[in-house]
Amino acid sequence: MLTGFIGTGSMGSILIEAFIRSGALRPEEIVAANRTPAKAEQLALRFPGLRSASSAVEVAADSDILFLCVKPGDFPALLKVIAPLCREDQLIVSITSPVMLSQLEERLPGKIIKVIPSVTNYVLSGAALCIYGSRVRPEDKARLEQLLAPISRPLEVSEEHTRISSDLSSCGPAFLSFLLAKLVDAAVEIAAINRSEAERMASEMLLGTGMLLTAGGMSPEDVIKRVAVPGGITEEALRLLEKELGSTFTRLIGSTHAKFREDAEKVAELFERG
Repeated sequence: MLTGFIGTGSMGSILIEAFIRSGALRPEEIVAANRTPAKAEQLALRFPGLRSASSAVEVAADSDILFLCVKPGDFPALLKVIAPLCREDQLIVSITSPVMLSQLEERLPGKIIKVIPSVTNYVLSGAALCIYGSRVRPEDKARLEQLLAPISRPLEVSEEHTRISSDLSSCGPAFLSFLLAKLVDAAVEIAAINRSEAERMASEMLLGTGMLLTAGGMSPEDVIKRVAVPGGITEEALRLLEKELGSTFTRLIGSTHAKFREDAEKVAELFERG
C-alpha cells in the first residue's frame, strides 16, 4: 500500500517527516510530487526509499491514500488532471480548509476527507482535525485515524466548525508563540535578562502548562486559580491583561473567519469558471 502526497511544501513535508519518524509509514510506502520537482527530490534524498514522482498524475494513480497538500487556488486545475486516475476505493485527503467536501466529491471518485493538521504534529503531538465526506465508511475512518494516531490525536469535527476548530488547533500555536515572544521581549527590555535564557524558561513554562491542561486534568480556569492567589502579583497582572486585551481575541477570530470566507468564495469562483 502506498500513501501519496501531492504538494511537499511546509505542511506536506511536515506530515511526511512526522509519519516516517513516528514509524506510521516507512519511506518506501510513500510517493510524493511537487510543482517544483527539486523539493520532492530533496525528501527522497533525506529518506531513502521514498519515491519522488514525476507528476501529480503518477501519485494519484499509484496511491491508496492520497494527500492533497496544495493551495486552495490550485485545486480546480489539479482535480481536472488527477480525476481520471483516482479510484472509488481511494482515501483522498485534502488538508486545505476553504475547499469544501462537496466540491471534491463532485469532481473525484473515492472517499473524500479533510484533515487539518497542526505544526505540533512535527513533534508527534497536538490534534489532527478530521472532517469526513458522505462516502466514507466506519472502516475508512478507522484506517485514516490509525495512520494519524502516531503523530497526533485525531479529532472528528463537522465541516461547519472547520474554521473555529482550525483557529484553536492549527492557528493556535502561532497565536501563542506570538504572545510568548512578546512576553520574552518585555522581560529582556525591563530586566535585561539574556534572551536565550528567557526563551528557554518561557518555552518550558508553555510545555508544562500544556501538560497541566491535558495530562494534569486542569482547565484554564483551574490553572489561573492555582497561580493567581488573591491580592498577589499574578492577580494584579491578570487584571491589566483583562483591561488591555478586551475584545482582542473576539476580533482575532473574526479576522480569520473573514479571510476563510474570502478564500472559500475565490475557490468557488475558480470551480465555476472551470
